[in-house]
Amino acid sequence: MTHVPPRAYPARPNTDSPVHATFEYQPAARWEDAFLSGNGRHGALVFGDPYDDRVIVTHHTLVRPNGAEHARPPELAAELPALQDKLLAGQWEAAEGFTDHRPLQWVQPFHPAFQIRLRRAPSDEPRRYRRYLRLVDFTTGETDAACVGGAGRVFVSRADDVIVHQVTGLDLDISLDHRLPGAPADLAVGQGCVLTPDGALLTLRARYPDSDRAYTGVTLVVATGGRTRLTHPGVRVTGAQSVLLLTRVHRHTGELDVTAQQRALTELPHLYDDLLARHLPLHRTAYDRVTLDLNADPAERGLPGSELLERPRSTALLERLFAAGRYHLLSSSGLNPPRLPGLWTGDWDTAWAGAFTNDANVNLQTASAAPAALPEVTDALASLIHRQLDDWQENARAVFGARGAVAPAHTDGESGLTYHFSREYPLHLWTAGADWLLKPLVDHDETRGARDPRTAAALAEVARFYEDFLTRTDPGDPDGHLVVVPSYSPENRPANASWGALNAAMDLSAARHALLTAADYHPDDPEQADRWRALADRLPPHRINADGALAEWARPGLDDTYDHRHLSHLYGVWPLDEINPYDTPRLAAAAHRALALRGAENDSAHGHLHHALIAARLRDGRRVAHALAQVLDGDFFHASLMSAHYPRRDVYNADAAHTLPAVLIETLVQSTPDRLVLLPAPDPALPSGELRGVRTRFGAELDLVWGPDGARAVLKPHRSHRIELRTSSGDGDDQAQPLDLVAGEDHVLTLGAW
Repeated sequence: MTHVPPRAYPARPNTDSPVHATFEYQPAARWEDAFLSGNGRHGALVFGDPYDDRVIVTHHTLVRPNGAEHARPPELAAELPALQDKLLAGQWEAAEGFTDHRPLQWVQPFHPAFQIRLRRAPSDEPRRYRRYLRLVDFTTGETDAACVGGAGRVFVSRADDVIVHQVTGLDLDISLDHRLPGAPADLAVGQGCVLTPDGALLTLRARYPDSDRAYTGVTLVVATGGRTRLTHPGVRVTGAQSVLLLTRVHRHTGELDVTAQQRALTELPHLYDDLLARHLPLHRTAYDRVTLDLNADPAERGLPGSELLERPRSTALLERLFAAGRYHLLSSSGLNPPRLPGLWTGDWDTAWAGAFTNDANVNLQTASAAPAALPEVTDALASLIHRQLDDWQENARAVFGARGAVAPAHTDGESGLTYHFSREYPLHLWTAGADWLLKPLVDHDETRGARDPRTAAALAEVARFYEDFLTRTDPGDPDGHLVVVPSYSPENRPANASWGALNAAMDLSAARHALLTAADYHPDDPEQADRWRALADRLPPHRINADGALAEWARPGLDDTYDHRHLSHLYGVWPLDEINPYDTPRLAAAAHRALALRGAENDSAHGHLHHALIAARLRDGRRVAHALAQVLDGDFFHASLMSAHYPRRDVYNADAAHTLPAVLIETLVQSTPDRLVLLPAPDPALPSGELRGVRTRFGAELDLVWGPDGARAVLKPHRSHRIELRTSSGDGDDQAQPLDLVAGEDHVLTLGAW
């Protein structure tokens, strides 16, 4: 075996530039504080204790069978016309009976696989955490921990789809342990360990209760020097210079060919640095595309993450959360986009099943994918959508008797069928989900300047659904507009009616956008495209209510419920461009009024940051800053810099961590295919900084430097195009001018004091 020198201590981050790492001076005591690594398939939560380390292993496919694997959408299409008649007649309770009366069925819950345990072999010497440091390097995806006497480092390879773990300095007992919080008592677990010519192979097979489905973890242990012997169910390594562990997890039905998995691990390089070198071009290239420098105090940049979190007004904290958010978003995106907890959990009882929640959370978490130059994230979302499109078609047929596609509000990543709904959450009535989920794919196409034929095909399916569904007119509408009936605004209800109603603002915006976008994607069929545009033109306009606010339901007589965490009715503001201060100032003012009236309900992180994204589009920097402060002051972040759903770090959840980078970008740069807005909603607490590498939807990269005396932007267009440039003068007046961009020619913009 090749000699491997003892691991040096990880270096603290350089504080002269933005910190692309976070660190602590103690091992993690809670799994929520464990540092994270992932490749979009496998995930690792690393505690970093050189004497008794734990690495919790996760995988996007690990969902526990609970009956949902057999669930189907409700067959309700025959009852739809009668429901529509009743709702059009004002019988608002009618939708409560539009069900097959099944009990609420949650999607299959996401869960961890097991933990790799690395315990110091029996010794009389006490633990001494002298010169201890643990660190996660966002640029490489490595977690690193060391003290006098031992060290370990972990990353999850994008190149080889394997968890790579190297340990030096201690004699160790190594085992795979499924006993994590919430693990079913009747989980059928079998373990094995054998010596091989390369070292030792550990296996753990777990079969779910009352199911033929199982998952198997395989770890190859390769020691450099020393002795390896079996201590069932693990191994003991003594006297080694270093130990390399290679781990994979597979979810399967029936038996898994462990021999084939052993062979696959054996064929990989058995040197940590060789494996890292294969991984870095995929990870580092993606991470390095965009950076944010807020000219933070170097002393604050040098603080551990847990101490920096105690300074919620620190610009160094925002720098690090921006960097960590992009890192965690990239690391959790591959086979799928991020779940509610990203790609990580240490508990089998994951809140809300650790699902992909499509009516808000998935799109919020992936909001920075296009501008923050992470096409890997959009590709992951596209992968999930295209795998499930057949199920979306089944939803349209079963519930609405229509062609086309309707997305579910929740999915476990396996099934895209609609079966998770109840009386208080009639999610099967929601028809806007397909447009909502496809919008990031459209943004991606605009950014790169080419249309993906798969996106075109999916949009056509959504348009076909609306052709079949939008057939009724509202007898109370003198202009004879079409009506969306039934209509549901996630996850709210009118103050004076039941959950299923008419003309929810989100449904109107989504239907209009889907039809017009599908038409634009199909210029080769002008007759069909014209038919879709004509259908969009027959939809009713948005309504402004008596409070001067954009109404959540355009149907007169349906009153708003303001104290709610969701802002579904402002979908036309963000992520769409339907309502904006430039083209639709009256509606933008009404949307701003609606935002001001909106309560926070239960203080969920996604509610605050959704509020911030909309405020940024409406050019209200102070409201953005207030929404951010609700999260930063509310103790939403763990020491890992992964976030929680509620204040005081209650319920592990990736919404805040993954959405925050998008919020900061939207305050500084906004773009459409024909418009650039610079510094639309700057935070007064961030007077200067640099944002580099942002992608625009008109096909240019952008670097922005701003300060009290003005700003300078450099555009690097990939295609020639005329756009409208929007800026603010020193007195806040909006300035607009045309700007001609030429592919390959940098364009420098200089702004006065803002």
